[in-house]
Amino acid sequence: MTTTSAQQLDKLWARGREFLGTRYAIMGGAMSWISERNLVSALSNSGGFGVIACGAMGPELLEPEIIATREMTDKPFGVNLITMHPLIDELVDVCLRQKVTHVVLAGGLPSGTIIKKLKEGGAKVICFAPVLVLAKRLIRSGADALVIEGSEAGGHIGPVSTSVLAQEILSQITDVPIFVAGGIGRGEAMVSYLEMGAAGVQLGTRFVCATECIAHENFKKAFMRASSRDAVSTVQIDPRFPVIPVRAINNAGTEEFMKKQRSVIAKFNAGDLNQGEAQLEIEHFWAGALKRAVIDGDVEGGSLMAGQVVGMVKKEQPMAEIFSDLIGQAEDALSGRTL
Repeated sequence: MTTTSAQQLDKLWARGREFLGTRYAIMGGAMSWISERNLVSALSNSGGFGVIACGAMGPELLEPEIIATREMTDKPFGVNLITMHPLIDELVDVCLRQKVTHVVLAGGLPSGTIIKKLKEGGAKVICFAPVLVLAKRLIRSGADALVIEGSEAGGHIGPVSTSVLAQEILSQITDVPIFVAGGIGRGEAMVSYLEMGAAGVQLGTRFVCATECIAHENFKKAFMRASSRDAVSTVQIDPRFPVIPVRAINNAGTEEFMKKQRSVIAKFNAGDLNQGEAQLEIEHFWAGALKRAVIDGDVEGGSLMAGQVVGMVKKEQPMAEIFSDLIGQAEDALSGRTL
């Protein structure tokens, strides 16, 4: 019996759609300074699942952002919290008070206490799993769903490619929905991971040049000019110091980060900073550098965080048009197949 490609696609990501409560099982990657009310609501209104990037926000900023987003969409959306944030407990309280349905925990291994608090408060918890052993551990801790993100992604990345992670983890874990991220820029790629067992996908770089995105015109132009090989990862210069690699379009800001890293390592070696403090100082560098690029348009000294699919981003488009392209490509890939 043959079915239409649209029906096949609906069946492939039925689990993800049900979990998110959306028309399409496409999550928006939480990008600091970018994934705010405008982009998040546009994603959700187009049938996907927008995610607010809390980043370095405090509770006093996150709460009005959630309220403002809800005024722009009546569709589901979530909030991404950084687990190493010094006010993580207060941020969780904000999410629960605002009845956020899904909370994504990123930037480190979340505690079982935080996961339990969110779940008991009525939120579904999504966690990042960079390796199989951690995926299993997070499920034991109560994670309701996982995101596996490969090194092709923009921003903070792990060492393993998306294709390898997908093969390793999708075949082993069926307990919870898994969303694949990193290096996805077209519908055909979405279909390939869905057919491997993914419940859905997460995209970030592809949405930066959406018309609704507030990123500075210079930032968007840098994306449209870049090739895939321009999005490079930073180098950890001292193996004793845990610096999470960051993928961004190469510019003067990349070298500034290397200088910052050397400075922080010197303080760490001198005993002036402990590991947590040093890591937070590194994070503050990226928050400031990213803001200079995204908001102020400083594309030379600021950080141009981008995934390798940036080479596929060639024009600014309304979010609805981007979704139309992605879904059309996915359905074309499935055309003529049988389920």
